[in-house]
Amino acid sequence: MLILIMETLSQYLFVVLFSPLAIGIFEKLKANIESRKGPSIFQPYYDLFKLLKKETIVTENSSRFFLYSPYIAFGIYSLIALIIPVFMTEPIIFTASGDFFAGAILFSLAAFVKIIGTLDSGSNFSSMGASRLMSFNFFGEGTLITVFFAVALISGTNNPYTTNHYLISHPLSNLTLVHIFAIFAFFMIFLYEFGKMPTQSEGNQEMGMIDSGIDYEYSGKALAINKWSSYMKTYLLGSVLINVFLIPWGMFNTFPLFFLNALTMIGKWLLLIVIVLVIDTSLAKLRLFRVIDYLAVAFTFSILFLILTEVIT
Repeated sequence: MLILIMETLSQYLFVVLFSPLAIGIFEKLKANIESRKGPSIFQPYYDLFKLLKKETIVTENSSRFFLYSPYIAFGIYSLIALIIPVFMTEPIIFTASGDFFAGAILFSLAAFVKIIGTLDSGSNFSSMGASRLMSFNFFGEGTLITVFFAVALISGTNNPYTTNHYLISHPLSNLTLVHIFAIFAFFMIFLYEFGKMPTQSEGNQEMGMIDSGIDYEYSGKALAINKWSSYMKTYLLGSVLINVFLIPWGMFNTFPLFFLNALTMIGKWLLLIVIVLVIDTSLAKLRLFRVIDYLAVAFTFSILFLILTEVIT
């Protein structure tokens, strides 16, 4: 029981503590590619600690839900971190509380909570970003659920740990056309959620406020928690992409070898960051309205994945 508690704590703490570092490494490498000095890889930690020391300012038109929604979303992502295989490949204490579908629904719930909290601020800019996010998310969430559903059909279970074991023990399954469609669909959704898709504008410009609109009216501790939960979301989706779809191998399950999983995950994330950097720096950004086209392609791949799964099985 003690080892199981240690495994659970290791997975949760790694998600919470490493997720800002993954973003910091990405921004540093991107700056180097663009011949800039760039911030330190630890800059996300500096920003979070600075914001945690500041007071949270609440707009006069908002309710308590505006203030509490970042904490609710952080709690939802914390629960996801205890369900899916993002550090351990063996079930931990809270694994039985959910599966692939529960994870997809929780991701959608966290996005819903953030959007409602943003709309509650009463800010026109924030509401614009939230409304655009809602108009795009129906494709993204549909793709996520469809991919998880098809993966469950392949492995015969919707338990993410069992799926991971299946792909490890059946390496040829990773080379099938079905699996390749799944990788394309999930990777496109990951790029969208990461904010590095080749059709998304960045910054606080009026036409580019999508994810940035969610944070626009927050400050102090609430802004820190909101940013931290976004880092966790990126890490969770990226780790599912790595451990379930791309590279399910290289993880340890026994004590004390499972502590080496931290080095394995850092290595896998460096590879994923390089792939995203190539896409982010080599493709021109397209117009904002093309986001729907991008997500429609991802959804099409997920539907093809589901059809092929039914035909083959």
